[in-house]
Amino acid sequence: MPLNPLLRHLRGYRRESVLAPLFKMLEASFDLLVPLVMADIVNTGIAARDLRYILVRCGVLLALAFIGLACSLTAQYFSAKAAVGCATSLRHTLFAHIQSLGFAEMDQLGASTLITRMTSDVNQVQNGLNLFLRLFLRSPFVVAGAMVMAFTVNARAAWIFVVTIPLLSVVVFGIMAATRPMYKAVQGKLDRVMGLTRENLTGVRVVRAFGKEEEELARFEQANEELTGLQRKVGRISALMNPVTYVLVNLAIVALLYTGGIEIHAGRMAAGDVIALVNYMNQILVELVKLANLVVQISKGLACAGRVQAVLEVKPGMTYPDTAPTPDTAQPAVQFDHVGLTYAGAGAPSLSGLCFAAQPGQTIGVIGGTGSGKTSLVHLIPRFYDATEGQVRLFGQPVGSYPRADLRRTVRVVMQKAQLFSGTIRSNLLWGCPDATDQELWQALETPQAAEFVRKKPLGLDEPVEQGGRNLSGGQRQRLTIARALELAYATDAALRQALARLPGRPTLFIVSQRTASLQHADQILVLDDGHLVGVGTHDQLLASCPVYQEIYASQFQKGGQEK
Repeated sequence: MPLNPLLRHLRGYRRESVLAPLFKMLEASFDLLVPLVMADIVNTGIAARDLRYILVRCGVLLALAFIGLACSLTAQYFSAKAAVGCATSLRHTLFAHIQSLGFAEMDQLGASTLITRMTSDVNQVQNGLNLFLRLFLRSPFVVAGAMVMAFTVNARAAWIFVVTIPLLSVVVFGIMAATRPMYKAVQGKLDRVMGLTRENLTGVRVVRAFGKEEEELARFEQANEELTGLQRKVGRISALMNPVTYVLVNLAIVALLYTGGIEIHAGRMAAGDVIALVNYMNQILVELVKLANLVVQISKGLACAGRVQAVLEVKPGMTYPDTAPTPDTAQPAVQFDHVGLTYAGAGAPSLSGLCFAAQPGQTIGVIGGTGSGKTSLVHLIPRFYDATEGQVRLFGQPVGSYPRADLRRTVRVVMQKAQLFSGTIRSNLLWGCPDATDQELWQALETPQAAEFVRKKPLGLDEPVEQGGRNLSGGQRQRLTIARALELAYATDAALRQALARLPGRPTLFIVSQRTASLQHADQILVLDDGHLVGVGTHDQLLASCPVYQEIYASQFQKGGQEK
């Protein structure tokens, strides 16, 4: 992921992003003084058996420790503030971008992938940024500072540092280069597990109804094993970092002790200087182990940041004009002119050659078997998808010439799946009109025959609604979402149609159903079969002339005309 998009979210935290590493380096500076104080205690205090000198130097060590702790806590505060703030901004940007995408882009990305990137991936970016601000400058600063301080102690022994540090760097950054693409693949496998989990949780009733528990368990176990196997592989490579760095550093310490013994014997070094050099080498070991773990976390963070950026780079496929056209009320309310629709990646068109017109005030029924294209047809009217062939017009104007807000005000859609949001009945109803009065809300409830059961609730409009409306029955959810699937009782269905016919403003209604009884009173019925319009007319006309409609009708009614 290019760093520029991520850095944009850090702009509000410039001060914290600078102060965090500065305080960490200040802490490191005090840590670098500790071996020199230790060497002074050995060379001067212990050699002269001066207890007072030793105690004073121990007090200096305590002071350095407390000052370093204060600097560390301050750095932690600033880094956490910057990382959490950046992640919050990134999550808001990602969510807003997802909201701007059309149905086609949402189909392409998939809900499970978007959930993973909104949660797990952004959290990994946050953790990686937090560690980066605290350690990425501190660790190299300590390593370089320890080497410089080693030269002040003994130049001959310090050359061991010059050899050891590049070798350690090759190990650390080599493993980083090997694991970064693998961590990206791990997140992809996590998407797969998330997708299967979501699919099974939302479709648990269907799975149990068809006795497919074992098959679904096998699918999940396979995906989980693939994820686990890849995690183990990348974990084994990452696990090499600590033992390899420990081996190299311990070999360097052996070389230091050997060189130090020679230098002490020659009188060019004191015993305390050897202790200082070993301490500096141990500091390098600790910092490189931290850096190794940091590299692993940053590798994860960069891989996840790239996945988040990939979503942000997906551009909405639809553009909307700023000015609305002038509708021609003499023209049909909705007109399809040789319209076809092929979904992205589909091998065949879902709709082909649709031609019909719906006049203002008419009720249009859409019927057909499963997969015939009923929902696809309706989704073209509010421009959830753009037609790939032909043109859809509203009052004589192409649907693409309307601004988004005007289009949403002109075309209202009741989705097939009843979906409520956590809150109250009132808050869900106010989605349609935020300024609606209670009288208007009750009037809206009358149309889908929902007012009666809402009045029976203890709190009425303020009755709580849980996520997805799970504390309501299926019929109640459907009526609160304006009978979304029209899977209502037939008496309620008839009442609904009568209430819709009485709505002011002569709205043109499209009713999608698989039941002929729901559509027989429509002014015009569209019969779809495999994406083609195979019949247009009234109920009686289609019974006389359309074989597909005759077949649907016959499957739902017995010979005596009674519904099955």
